Amino acid sequence: MSLLPTLWSGCALVALLASCTTSGQVARLDGSHIRAEALTQRIQQLTDSAHVHGLAVAVFNRRQAVYTHAFGVKRTDTKEPLQFDTEIYGASLSKAVFAVLVMKLVEEGQLALDEPLQHYLPQPIYTYKPQTRWHDNYADLRTDTLYARITARMCLSHTTGFPNWRWYEPDQKLRVLFRPGSRYSYSGEGLVYLQVVLEKKLGRPLEDLMQEKIFGPLGMRTSSYHWLPQFEANYCFGHDAQGKVLEKDKDNEPRSASTLETTPADYTRFMAAVLQRKIISPASWNEIFRPQVRIRSVRQMGPLARRDSTLNDNIALSYGLGWGVLQSPYGPGAFKEGHGDGFQHYSIVFPKQGIGVLLMTNSDNGESAFPELLRLTIGDRYTPVDWENYVSYRTASPPPRK
Repeated sequence: MSLLPTLWSGCALVALLASCTTSGQVARLDGSHIRAEALTQRIQQLTDSAHVHGLAVAVFNRRQAVYTHAFGVKRTDTKEPLQFDTEIYGASLSKAVFAVLVMKLVEEGQLALDEPLQHYLPQPIYTYKPQTRWHDNYADLRTDTLYARITARMCLSHTTGFPNWRWYEPDQKLRVLFRPGSRYSYSGEGLVYLQVVLEKKLGRPLEDLMQEKIFGPLGMRTSSYHWLPQFEANYCFGHDAQGKVLEKDKDNEPRSASTLETTPADYTRFMAAVLQRKIISPASWNEIFRPQVRIRSVRQMGPLARRDSTLNDNIALSYGLGWGVLQSPYGPGAFKEGHGDGFQHYSIVFPKQGIGVLLMTNSDNGESAFPELLRLTIGDRYTPVDWENYVSYRTASPPPRK
């Protein structure tokens, strides 16, 4: 298959059956190229060396997918091969898709980015009876004096002041930890709060909104924020660093921050839409990728997230709306990662160049291969791998032999 302008449509069709690997040249940010066959060989070597159990890769040139391939297995005990249309847990890739939905609703006049979310509800959020097992229970905010300041912009830029998840708090109670809007602190709770307000305001569940406004229009027919029976025919399991198959969680309630179930083929459709500025207006895309808050923390997560440094000033590391953003010699880059037990993912696009890459793995070793994979596939030397805590398999301790 040659690199023709119609390549994406052909690739999408083939991807539904297996994987689509193009022949010809794949372009990198610096203008260098690598042949698809050589890229496949090099990725396979990396996958083997890093003990990544399953990996799906999509590379984008000229705002369309020009290379897609799946490596490894769905599960180590059966050795079934991972395919490009295999269902895979998306983890925090969920947030990037949700951000596009929110901007679509902003365009439709359903909400404003800077209106306090509590203003959309007829009564305080903490007075509503929970409808889920836990995530819409806001009783802990009854005595909180800060939550009512939180806006949609703060939720999408991780400046709400909420912890990442309430169970990380010593008493596992939800609270606002600092003045909303004052600084960056990654928070799944923030996006879920926005989801819950939208569901109450619109009288519609997240899943319905996603299917109508994102998944349906983009042809993402194997994507959902909760488990569907149709996934049973072809899905993969997560694996720990030693290759142990982890139990598959199928009972998640839809949460905007974390429960996306998708396929590499479907998420490739989403990333192509991002590069092609579909679904929402160019102005909305510009707002998503506009730096909303500067990030100076040493790490994104953990104790070093509370310590500032100048380590990433050279890329002006910031957060947009639902995506991290950075500056490079090739223009801005917008990235989103995903991390859950047994699943590690990364995606980045450089809109001005029309170049990007998607990496999805069902392995706790996945992130150890990301620095090399980013350089190999698109010449990305700008992703803040230290801030992400992506320790290369070349320097990390190898997993113990069984």
